[in-house]
Amino acid sequence: MRVGEALVGTGNEVAHIDLLIGSKDGPVGHAFANALSQLSAGHTPLLAVIRPNLITKPPAVIIPKVTIRDMKQAELIFGQAQMAVAKAIADAVEDGIIPKEEAEDLVVIVSVFIHPKAENKEKVFYYNYSATKLALKRAMEGFPNVDKVLYEKDRNFHPLVGRKLTRLWDPPYLQIAIDIPDLNEVLRVIEEIPESDHIIFEVGTPLAKRYGAEVILELRKVRPDAFFVLDLKTLDTGNLEARMAADATANAVVVSGLAPLNTIKRAINEAKKLGIYSVVDMLNVEDPVKRLDKIAEIGVLPEVVELHRAIDTEEEEPPWKFAKEIKEKHNVLVAVAGGIRPENVEEAIRDGADILIVGRAITKARDIEGAARKFLKYMKPDTDQFRIMTDF
Repeated sequence: MRVGEALVGTGNEVAHIDLLIGSKDGPVGHAFANALSQLSAGHTPLLAVIRPNLITKPPAVIIPKVTIRDMKQAELIFGQAQMAVAKAIADAVEDGIIPKEEAEDLVVIVSVFIHPKAENKEKVFYYNYSATKLALKRAMEGFPNVDKVLYEKDRNFHPLVGRKLTRLWDPPYLQIAIDIPDLNEVLRVIEEIPESDHIIFEVGTPLAKRYGAEVILELRKVRPDAFFVLDLKTLDTGNLEARMAADATANAVVVSGLAPLNTIKRAINEAKKLGIYSVVDMLNVEDPVKRLDKIAEIGVLPEVVELHRAIDTEEEEPPWKFAKEIKEKHNVLVAVAGGIRPENVEEAIRDGADILIVGRAITKARDIEGAARKFLKYMKPDTDQFRIMTDF
């Protein structure tokens, strides 16, 4: 059994094809027979024909995705779509996409989308022809392979969703910590920060305490596809607070490295279950390396370890002191916070920092955009800046 999918066209005439192709005596063959023998009102299956009395080979059954409510829709399915699918399959055999010697042994199930408001019959025909042939080619070639999926999953988003579920796969990143406990001021600040997929927004503890975790929903009205870290500095009920973060659409939740090991474990496990990142903040932890070793011993690791130098100790040793040692021992990202300035960013990155956390140097600057760009110049170019989107 092979699976193919393709979307071709624009407007109400857009064609979206999902299909299965497989042997007559396999699961696709059984489903093929069931489709023709078990009719459903508004989704009547029909054989693909090149013209009346001439089915295509391999035989194909068309299943309308959208409920057919009038004869206008029916004519597009029993006319344009029916021939388009049949012609695409026949041409796929002629072009060698489907081996000619296997045409009698295979069957195809094609799920066809026709918008109820589609008007242009020519577009409906050509879009469905192109989408079917492309879906067949993809099915027979096994497109996409797993590597393609893993490469694309963090670089794209579904157009109807409108936002990415961002992953931190391309460090270094600039994390802007927002501790301002005034929502209107926060919205003003993030509006002035330049667009970049190498920027992370941190919802600081004061902001979260005043407005609750769901303040992120307000921030998403300005930056819908941003990566938001909810800094709860969890010390207890780790699983509960991780779930609170996910419910508020946070991409990551921060648990304190001072929390009991079981709290940290439950927070990390819950975050993994919900598909968000866990961050362990080592603020006031005497030996971050040993503490992470202890966490690893109980069978978990966060995605990010934050080496956090408190405001009152910013003149002491740099927070990235342990970065390389942690990364050598454990497969985690290292974030550094406390006293990060444009003049020491390169040093921090060189010493192993993956995420540079900056707060007041940006959020309290007179020129917020300019201040952010001073740090951004040390990050990589945006993911799609030099990329031409293609599919095969």
